[in-house]
Amino acid sequence: MSLLKPFSKLPGLNTANILLVESEEHFQQSLADALVEETGVTVNVRLAKSLPLPMENDENRPRIDLVVFIINLASELSFQSAETSVKHLDPGYFLGKACFMVTNARSASAPVERLDAIRKLAASLHCPLLFAEDQTPEGVSSAADRLLTVLKVAAGLVPITTALYLSNLTKCTLPPDIDQPSFD
Repeated sequence: MSLLKPFSKLPGLNTANILLVESEEHFQQSLADALVEETGVTVNVRLAKSLPLPMENDENRPRIDLVVFIINLASELSFQSAETSVKHLDPGYFLGKACFMVTNARSASAPVERLDAIRKLAASLHCPLLFAEDQTPEGVSSAADRLLTVLKVAAGLVPITTALYLSNLTKCTLPPDIDQPSFD
């Protein structure tokens, strides 16, 4: 098992490859279905429960342009899986080729501390933090549209815009009072 590297393979022409990493696979398949409906560019979606990826298909695996860690805010296991999977990415992915997508943020059962921990993780890695509604088709479609925008830039399909530039515009930042106790 080795690190997943962003520049170890050549890109495909008008092709973007995305890896969706989700331990519980609730949202992963519906998001993948929405992503492949894109008509302007060929989108290949790879699914994984966690990283590292198995070595047996390494030579046949295309270059991964964007890695998305999907975290269910209501599940501690989902956060822990994403946290351990991040360690198996090459640092080059954190230059605009990785992001976090959080689901169930509106759930009353989701602890605020977990959201703060996810925000700290995304900010420490300089990655965008996206929120998605996974219960409705409109929410899935909206999440797919946002991911497609980031994916096209990360794959180099948008002229004059680089993944590092987009990452600087969309990275997660922490307010100065994040470590202060909540008054709720």
